Amino acid sequence: MSGETERTLQKIDVRFEYEVAFTEDVFNASNPTLGEIVSKRPAPSVPVRVMFIIEKEIAEKHPRVSADISEYIAGMGGNVVLSSPPAILAGGEELKTFKPVERLCAIFAENKLCRHSFVGVVGGGAFLDVVGFAASLVHRGVRQIRFPTTTLSQNDSGVGVKTGINMFGKKNYVGTFAPPYAVVNDSRFLRSLEYRDWISGVPEAFKVAMIADADFFDFLLDSTAKLADRDESTMSRLIQRSAKLHLNYIATSGDPFETGSARPLDFGHWAAHKLESMTDGALRHGEAVGIGLLIDSRYAADAGLLDRDVCEKVRSAFKLMGLPLFHEALLETKPTGELAVLDGIEDFREHLGGELHVTLPNGIGEKLEVTALDKNGLTEIIRALAR
Repeated sequence: MSGETERTLQKIDVRFEYEVAFTEDVFNASNPTLGEIVSKRPAPSVPVRVMFIIEKEIAEKHPRVSADISEYIAGMGGNVVLSSPPAILAGGEELKTFKPVERLCAIFAENKLCRHSFVGVVGGGAFLDVVGFAASLVHRGVRQIRFPTTTLSQNDSGVGVKTGINMFGKKNYVGTFAPPYAVVNDSRFLRSLEYRDWISGVPEAFKVAMIADADFFDFLLDSTAKLADRDESTMSRLIQRSAKLHLNYIATSGDPFETGSARPLDFGHWAAHKLESMTDGALRHGEAVGIGLLIDSRYAADAGLLDRDVCEKVRSAFKLMGLPLFHEALLETKPTGELAVLDGIEDFREHLGGELHVTLPNGIGEKLEVTALDKNGLTEIIRALAR
């Protein structure tokens, strides 16, 4: 009959489950972690193919990593085989374009990877983003095992469910939601980091502590000197707690794939993402997040949500650790005279679906969503940072 519409509501429940392991020297034959991860599901009738992609800087600092991987897989027996010797690619934020993704897809095709195969990715956050993005496209998803090698990727980005590359001057404009098969945080990789990379992951820990865990925030303040002195035990505690807080939010927020508007784990990120683009990657992601936290914390204090002494404590901690407290790009202006970094607010609004939702700390360990930011107030805060 004219005007009648028949509708069927289709509901699909999908459960994702992945292990995050904290270990040391994962490719040592005496460490069972990787073998247990690969073997935890029944193998098909043909051998499981494994392909490793290693960031060039890691291969240079750990010259035996390729050989160790090859020997480890060989020791697992005939049910698991390397499809080829590990491939080595240059990493860094400049990798996050489509051309490397196309190259990676070609490498996966040459290695005849299938949906039962594994791609092991050894590198920092940007490297995990790109290789993970390519792996999520091939056969609509090849299993990824991530081996994050920086403090930031081990405590935040490497344990999450997102991949992405940059386009049109926007951070992670193109990407996928692709939960890994497993994540292995190997503390051995952190020892070869330059100090700048060792410390630049710390702001992400401050971020999640300020909105979710007051005790962890106190721990971070108390541990600042030890982190600056590269105390491995303290960094290990930071990474494990921060990673678990990120994982807990992903699992319990009710919105792991960000279909809604609020993104609490992006506290401090509207400015950070814009600063990364404006500085052409001269600022590390964690460094930019640190500056973003200083801006948004002061904004929260001006709004009466946060004690002002908290802002100073965070600033002092960042200063002691040698994190940048300011970048001259913050003072760049548009022809209208408005600070260019404030365009990051509109970028954020677009990314969130048209309505702005920014997370601010409401005290320490609690959060509040706001749907508007006062650009005049932010301008004063940024100029105060400059002073």
